[in-house]
Amino acid sequence: MARQKSILKLEGSIGDVSFYKSGGEYLARTKGGVDGDRIKTDPAFARTRENGAEFGVAGKASKLLRTAFKAPIAAIADNRVASRLTTQMLKVVQSDTVHSRGERTVQDGDLGLIRGFEFNVNTGLEDVVKAAYSVTFDRVSGEASVAIDFSNPRLELNQVDGADQAQILIGLAAVDFENSEYEVDVVEAEAIAIDSTEAVVVEQTAAISANSTRPVFVIVGIMYYQSVNEELYLINSQDSRALALVAVDQPE
Repeated sequence: MARQKSILKLEGSIGDVSFYKSGGEYLARTKGGVDGDRIKTDPAFARTRENGAEFGVAGKASKLLRTAFKAPIAAIADNRVASRLTTQMLKVVQSDTVHSRGERTVQDGDLGLIRGFEFNVNTGLEDVVKAAYSVTFDRVSGEASVAIDFSNPRLELNQVDGADQAQILIGLAAVDFENSEYEVDVVEAEAIAIDSTEAVVVEQTAAISANSTRPVFVIVGIMYYQSVNEELYLINSQDSRALALVAVDQPE
């Protein structure tokens, strides 16, 4: 890999050299490597094929979970969330003790390994919300609830320039990784004044079908707004929003 230092930045291929942009830099590299057909058939590349298959499974699972929570992720997540979540999903695949290498799955792995995943790497949920909170999920009823006990919002919430309101959201999704299906519910709580010194409890519930047999994921997030004439306008900055995967309930 080499960096392009010319005034003209290239993207594409010239001969055996490929020019591309990655991480804000313009780079160049020569073509090469092992022939693709050999990788597909040569026994010497069995591990490579297995690793590739499992990476594909992780990538597909990551995309499905991100699709389920598409709306809050679009509003809150950083631009590297796809690759970061795929990396975590690969750990789930590799934790599968049922299948052989190259055939391991997400649903037979330990999905608890992605609990605590932050969709916005720039701002963690607990960095923004400093009050104690609880999250519960009842598989029988299909309901998930979040309760956040603010004794003093002004001290327990980040104070964001230009914002005067904050809104908590809870998302609940039951995901079938094998058949690429999901059921989801995302609900926003009432906004609260971030400069208030009066105690307030924020409670919200999301619901899916009762007695689901799928793995269930619960997310909690926060966004900041400016109130103008009783309308809320979203504050557009990475330090004013957070979203975390706070609970995973995997059927036995």
